[in-house]
Amino acid sequence: MRRFVLLVVVALAIAGVGWEWFTRPALPAAERGRRVAESQGCFTCHGPAGRKGTPDPGRKAESAPTFAGDLMMYASNASEVREWILDGSTAGKRASETWRARREAAVLRMPAFRGKLTGRQVDDLTAYVMLVSSSPEPGDSLALAGRDRVASLGCAGCHGPGGRLAPPNPGSLKGYVPSWEGPDFPELVRDETEFRDWVRHGISARFRDLPPARFFLERANLKMPAYEKHLKPGDLEALWAYVRWLRSPASKPDSAEVTAF
Repeated sequence: MRRFVLLVVVALAIAGVGWEWFTRPALPAAERGRRVAESQGCFTCHGPAGRKGTPDPGRKAESAPTFAGDLMMYASNASEVREWILDGSTAGKRASETWRARREAAVLRMPAFRGKLTGRQVDDLTAYVMLVSSSPEPGDSLALAGRDRVASLGCAGCHGPGGRLAPPNPGSLKGYVPSWEGPDFPELVRDETEFRDWVRHGISARFRDLPPARFFLERANLKMPAYEKHLKPGDLEALWAYVRWLRSPASKPDSAEVTAF
């Protein structure tokens, strides 16, 4: 009897480890970066999601810069974004007497996070800033059209800008809405056919026939809607082209120098 109990305990422990592994988070860099920004107070000055700067008396622009439209005035590529994060400015800005005078006149000043963040956190935060600034962009016109449809169809409402974030979704298997560029995307979408199923019907045929998958999909607070009645000709091709670009090295901030945002 004692041996049986021991075997049951061991089996449950193994099952628990297996379940923890199966449900482990697999967040993309930009989502990890968003969480770093939130935890480090970045949105205090740069506003919600880094999109609306806080008023800053003494600054010529009258508010702290955003990660979106204002970024081009401060950084031209991912390397310079890293400089801002690590040192509170770039070497080029610090060499400018005019810029130093403007910085001194402002109430808010960008802090330096060197020594406070790990290398991975800096990379992730850079990825998030570049995402909010829509950089880089797809070079292929079909993929670019797909990215624009992500916004107009409302996909970004749950999946984040460009489908690249993983916002919380209580009740779901992993607790968040999956990102289109995340490591767990292939678990949900094996190929273009399954992607089309998800977009059209809000679920793939494989998951519809799998009771455990349906259980978590139905239990989740946020549920994938069916877009079949709202798609235009060419939408599915464009969206898939965008997903393929998104999951390629070309979509990463360091894949190319960005000269405009």
